[in-house]
Amino acid sequence: MLVITIPISTIEPTTPRSRLVTLDLHGYAVDFRPGQAVLVGAHGQPERRPYSIACSPARVADTGRLELLIATEGDGSLGATFGRASVGALVDVEGPVGTFTLPSAVNARWILFVAGGTGIAPLRSMIDHLLQQHPAVRLSLLYSARRSDEFAFIDEFKAHADAGRLELHPTVTRDQSMEWTGRRGRIGRGHFEAVLHEPTTTLCFVCGPDALVGESVPTLKALGVPEAQIRTESWGR
Repeated sequence: MLVITIPISTIEPTTPRSRLVTLDLHGYAVDFRPGQAVLVGAHGQPERRPYSIACSPARVADTGRLELLIATEGDGSLGATFGRASVGALVDVEGPVGTFTLPSAVNARWILFVAGGTGIAPLRSMIDHLLQQHPAVRLSLLYSARRSDEFAFIDEFKAHADAGRLELHPTVTRDQSMEWTGRRGRIGRGHFEAVLHEPTTTLCFVCGPDALVGESVPTLKALGVPEAQIRTESWGR
């Protein structure tokens, strides 16, 4: 698999615990499907970790840059894999990898995206692709975060919702502030009942911590979504 060495273009805070890292492709072509990831590590070190691409192929073609949403470590860094990450630092990028992708033919009437934390990254890529390439498909996003300031890309999703292009359903799990007037609690049956309009014709993509994915799949099946129409990606935290 091809490995390219490219610089970090920007590192921007998206939430208190995540950063949007943009990599300048310098003319390299990265042919990927919405939802896929790349393996990234500081230049010259052998270890690389997978990070979902957080933008659509069309956006990469337009900007010449890859966008990655990365959860920060306790010390605020991007982790040992990135080394001393800073603007201009070189990273080695391999890929794309992964099978958590949109089907080549999108036939579903509804697509439901379920995200926890930085699990929103591959779903953002899919949503942007669908809005551009398949505007007739109806899209819903059920998005869970610990607190109201931990929703990455929330202004972008709100703009889509305001324009009638996306149903947006955010929920917080630990925010007790009076400023938050939306839904609360971990994603469960009640949340799904509010967003599933046609279970038998809905394609579902679930991405986030193991617990979220593990609880979402049986709930979706119990509400009538065929198992073959549920696609998942999870990690252990």
